[in-house]
Amino acid sequence: MATGIVGPHGGQQDSFLSRARTIAKPGFNRWLVPPAALAVHLCIGMAYGFSVFWLPLSRAIGISKSVACPADMGFFAEMVSTTCDWKISMLGWMYTLFFVFLGSSAALWGGWLERAGPRKAGVIAAICWCGGLVISALGVQMHQIWMLWLGSGVIGGIGLGLGYISPVSTLIKWFPDRRGMATGMAIMGFGGGAMIGAPLADKMMKYFATPTSVGVMETFLALAAIYFVFMMAGALGYRVPADNWKPAGWTPPAESKKGMITDRHVHLDVAWRTPQFWLVWSVLTLNVTAGIGIIGMASPLLQEVFAGKLIGLNLTFNELDAAQKGQIAAVAAGFTGLLSLFNIGGRFFWATLSDKLGRKMTYSVFFLLGCTLYSSIPSMAAAGNLAFFVAFFCIILSMYGGAFATVPAYLADMFGTKMVGAIHGRLLTAWSTAGILGPVLVNYIREYQLSHGVARADAYTITMYILAGLLVVGFICNWLVKSVAEQHYMSDDELKQEKTLADDTHQHFVADVEALAGEASHSGKVLLAWTAVWLPLGWGIWMTLQKAVILFK
Repeated sequence: MATGIVGPHGGQQDSFLSRARTIAKPGFNRWLVPPAALAVHLCIGMAYGFSVFWLPLSRAIGISKSVACPADMGFFAEMVSTTCDWKISMLGWMYTLFFVFLGSSAALWGGWLERAGPRKAGVIAAICWCGGLVISALGVQMHQIWMLWLGSGVIGGIGLGLGYISPVSTLIKWFPDRRGMATGMAIMGFGGGAMIGAPLADKMMKYFATPTSVGVMETFLALAAIYFVFMMAGALGYRVPADNWKPAGWTPPAESKKGMITDRHVHLDVAWRTPQFWLVWSVLTLNVTAGIGIIGMASPLLQEVFAGKLIGLNLTFNELDAAQKGQIAAVAAGFTGLLSLFNIGGRFFWATLSDKLGRKMTYSVFFLLGCTLYSSIPSMAAAGNLAFFVAFFCIILSMYGGAFATVPAYLADMFGTKMVGAIHGRLLTAWSTAGILGPVLVNYIREYQLSHGVARADAYTITMYILAGLLVVGFICNWLVKSVAEQHYMSDDELKQEKTLADDTHQHFVADVEALAGEASHSGKVLLAWTAVWLPLGWGIWMTLQKAVILFK
């Protein structure tokens, strides 16, 4: 690790990971940065697929079947017991920890990340996420669930937060002409991580399984090694543009055409106190609350609403035998896989479209179209129209993913690019909030309906109307978003101070023809980098499509 490098102010850069060491030279090809971001996001996106471990872990002691803990055993005794298996409800706490610590770590260290740079944040994210998997593996070996919560849930969750936001501001600065597309390319990787990780983990567990092991410990260690290589490659591949850099041949839009897009900057400490921040926070919370509740209940929702109709039988869910329930579960797995594809595709499609429509208009589409679709789903279910039912949910999930990918560009438009990563980190507390509200709304309303004698096929009707109502509120919040007031922008002196703190005062000015020639010289590296991320992503998409085909048979 190099030390003692002299900086532009006569100071010293203390390490190879410092932000100054990542400033790109003239002619660097900006298309090398998105695959680096994808490499990180595809790894941490496995958080979405962790449910693949629940059933094997619930019989880690019994191997062939779960060994139940004594009825009188307390919660803390179950945490440290080595003689009985964990309940799936205990394992499920890891999901909560993932997204609580993702949001909180992004909020806490977003400001530090802007000064430290994406490379250092990416390396720490790799250490936390992969180190958390190693601790979890030890927890499986010692049968201590608190080690799984601490390892993957807490330490891994911190890695999730840093890994998620580390490339955001960098990509926005590299693609001022296509901010939405740039963030969409990276953030679609987070949605796609489970498509690769879940089937890969399933195959690994079967390979490592023995008469005395369910294969989870070995799988955790193997995934940690694979993910560490990919995440470190991505983190070390990050570069930041020099101050005032712009793409060759690109001219910023005239003032009259900018709309809500600013070329000035708002400090993190000011941004989160503005009404614009909290309106966008509410916009994201309401959109994600509606979508995340459906993701968690997609499989049982389809099975309970359509039941025997999924396999050509006019039977309710309670009238099906065990074999028939197994058949419709396979169909529902295809439905879940299809939703995953639209979640990923929506991240790129809607974020890219937002470059044309504008961020505010794109979110207006999310809310108006989403409200219409949620309100129509009960009638589609009552009519037994499976095709429209599935299509509506696919569009809804595409907008769920699109909301995540579009919001960084929305923030950059309003608050500027200087501290957008840190501001985005604060905004991700909306994700943590929605991660609690969405499942609670869907699950508890369903349970209440069933306990009061409502048929399973009708147990989601009120929920759909409530979710539609949330989107109406979201539309109003989005409509109220206006440009940031003049007094909130940083002065020239404040901006200069921030640049000094981040050692971000390099100036690179070269002729367009020279810059384009430099970019062309990196074309082979660009092809190799994109191939490295698309091979695993393509495999994951293929595996998911194989499941989704069952839905149409």
